[in-house]
Order: sequence, then C-alpha cells, then structure tokens
Amino acid sequence: MAVSPRSADVSPTFDLVVIGAGSGGLAAAKRAARHGAKVALVEGDRVGGTCVVRGCVPKKLLVYGAQARDQLQDAAAYGLQVDGVTSDVGVLLERVRQEVDRLNALHLDFLERAGVQLIRGWGRLTGSHAVGVSDIRGGDLVQELSAQRILIAVGGRPNRLAIPGNDLAWLSDDMFLQETYPSSVVVVGAGFIACEFACILRGLGVEVTQVVRGPRLLRGFDAELADAVLDGMRESGIAVRFEQQVAAIEGEPGQLTAVLDGGDRVACGGVLLATGRHPWLDDLGLDTAGVQVQQGRIVVDDNQVTSVPEIYAVGDVTDRVNLTPVAIDEGRALADRLFAGLDRRVDHELVAMAVFSSPELASIGLSEDQAIERQGKEAIEIHRARFRSMDRALPGSGPRCLLKLVIDRASQRVLGCHMVGAHAAEIIQMAAVAVSMGATKADFDRTMALHPTVAEEFVTMQ
Repeated sequence: MAVSPRSADVSPTFDLVVIGAGSGGLAAAKRAARHGAKVALVEGDRVGGTCVVRGCVPKKLLVYGAQARDQLQDAAAYGLQVDGVTSDVGVLLERVRQEVDRLNALHLDFLERAGVQLIRGWGRLTGSHAVGVSDIRGGDLVQELSAQRILIAVGGRPNRLAIPGNDLAWLSDDMFLQETYPSSVVVVGAGFIACEFACILRGLGVEVTQVVRGPRLLRGFDAELADAVLDGMRESGIAVRFEQQVAAIEGEPGQLTAVLDGGDRVACGGVLLATGRHPWLDDLGLDTAGVQVQQGRIVVDDNQVTSVPEIYAVGDVTDRVNLTPVAIDEGRALADRLFAGLDRRVDHELVAMAVFSSPELASIGLSEDQAIERQGKEAIEIHRARFRSMDRALPGSGPRCLLKLVIDRASQRVLGCHMVGAHAAEIIQMAAVAVSMGATKADFDRTMALHPTVAEEFVTMQ
C-alpha cells in the first residue's frame, strides 16, 4: 500500500517520535526538544491526555464544586444566613469543560514554543524505526515517519465489565461529558476513582450506592486509613455495599436498574463502572516491531527501554505506578538520558499518593500492613492521632482526622506517613520531602509545631 505524506512541510525523519500526547509523552517531547532533538508528537485525540482532558484536572475541579456546597451547608455555624441559593450542576460541568479547553490550548502553545512538531492522527509502529499515522485508530496509513528513537506514551483506558447491559453504563471518561447528573447513581468499584466519584456525586446532591466486590475500600492503601474514609463516606450518606457485584444493568438511559448477584435490584438514574484501568495497546503495531507485551502491559527496564532497542515506553502503558507525576518524571528522565547524557532513573518505590475523596486520603511510604509483611510486627512502631479538626468544631459534624506514622523500631526511620482529613494531600506532599530524605521519628519530634494546625500532630504525636 502506498503511503503519501499528509502535507509537504512534514519531515519524515526525526530524532524522536512520540506516540501519545499525555503527561508522559508531552514531558518527554518538550524536554528532548529543549536538548536540541528534532521531535514529532503524534496524537489523534486532544493534547493533554487523561489527566488534563478526562482525569485528575477536571475531577479535582468537580471536587471543589462539591466542597463549595458543603461550605454553604456549614455557613449557619459561623453566623451566616445563606438564603435563596440554587444549584445548577450543569453550569459546573460546563465551566469544567471550559477550563479543560483552556488547558488544552495552553499545551498546544507549549509544544509550539518548544519546537515540537505536532502531527494529528493515530500512530502505530510499522517497524523498529518507523511510525505510521492514520486518520482513525487502526485505519489506513496516510503518512509514515522515520525515527532514530520511538517513545510509546499512549496511556490507559477504563475497564468495562463484561456484563449484560454494560453499554448502558458510564465509564469515568463519560462523567465530564454529561449535561447534568441524575438524582441517583450506582458506582461500581472500590478504588480511588470509584471513591472519588462517589464523594463528588454525593457532594453535588446525588443519592449514591457504591457496590464493592471485596470486603474493603482502597486496596493498596493503609487499611486503617481506608476505614476512616469509609466512615466519612457513610456519614455523608453514601450507601456502601460490600462483597456484592453488579451482574447486569437493565432499563434505558436515565431509568436504569443495577441487578446485583444476590438478586437485589437497585433503581437509579445512572451507573458508573469504575473497576480499574488497563494499558491501551490496541492497534499500536507492537507485534510488527517485536515489542514484548506481558500480562497486558509493555515490558520496560529501569531506563524505559522495551525489548526492542531504541523503542521506549513511559506511563500507564507499562502498568507500574500509574500516576501523572510518575509518567512526567519517566518522560523527562528518558529525554535527559538520550539527548543530554544524564544518567538518571525514576524511583518507583517511594511515591506519594492521594485519594480526593471526602474525607481526603494521602500517603507516602509503607502502610502498616506492608511494613509488617516486610519486617515483621515486632520490628515496627505505630504512632497515630485521631481527632476532630478545628474547622469542624463549630459545625459539630463531619469526619474525624487520622494521622499515622509507621516507624522502623531499630533505626527509628519513618517508613510511612499517612493522613485522612482536609488538605491531606497538601500536607503529605511536604511530609514526603522528609520521608524521602530518610527522616527519623526524632527528626519529626524536634521540628517545632505550627499551631493551631492539623499538620502539627505529625511532630507532636507520642
């Protein structure tokens, strides 16, 4: 099949061709161009990837929208009379989409300023040094680029349960495209996406039932913190049903029934399937180029190199630590090594994480269970503080804070620092600096407290 260039001004030869304009691909492309490389970035969707377009950024804006409603509900406790307030979720959703549009335009400008050539279309490998571009994913090629090096950074996609009626349900991507939300929603899943959207919807006035296949929420996070999040979610009115599964979805959009495996039927206006994500490897030509795939992910070494030298992969396609800052750091480290001679590798062991639920959870380092599994129960110490923060004193309601330190008994080094409560992510981000530097409990103890704050409990707990 003949391959014709899309336009005469597109050069077919590059130092680096990046497939995918998400966080990792953007970071690698711009850094490589800064080092003097000739870079092309191939993207068939909007520039910005999951995080900017349909993930952490618009989600966090919805979190703020839900929090604004909560603050209005607390106004009377501070002597404020708020009368005649109306809520229009459709306006919030439209404002969120406008902000995404603004950020998308910024990313386009950043690429142009960096000297990265953006090529619109869907990229796939046609050889170890060649990338084909098509107008539709997996379609006929309209262009082919030759490259000394190729980076795959196409990210992941949400899972869709293989159950009858699954096409009636939303995936997380769909939540930002709605004109409004119905009065009741069933959320399926136990991970951070499920918990975050359950809390967002509840905060926006939606009745929420969360169906969880296993016995707990947020597997992989500290169990005690996950239980604290559960307490807050239930206090807000979210009905969490453990050890149950949605076996089928019936009805029509807006009038659905989630049929549970035990026979219960939950009527709702919408169903959100938030049951994890997977690397998006379809139609990438991995077999053509000989790139090894294992358990549904692209296999890479510590330098992001795949089984084919000079083909690399970063971010969620490698299915290691699937977080935006990790993908960005992987992309930058790769560009630094390839085009600036800097030998730097990304540390995937100590990564701060957050769940923007209500209450918020954030964590750095080992959970209590992980520390016990690695070192034994007698080899660790646990310090915790649980209390109602001052911002909840006058309203007299709301979830309690939980702060927790996991300590190595012999060295007194802080193995894990965890929090549930307002601004947990902001607090843990700074605590992560100390933990990453190997701080001990004594280092925390001799740090003067900033009073009155929630964070001071980390340096005063006994």
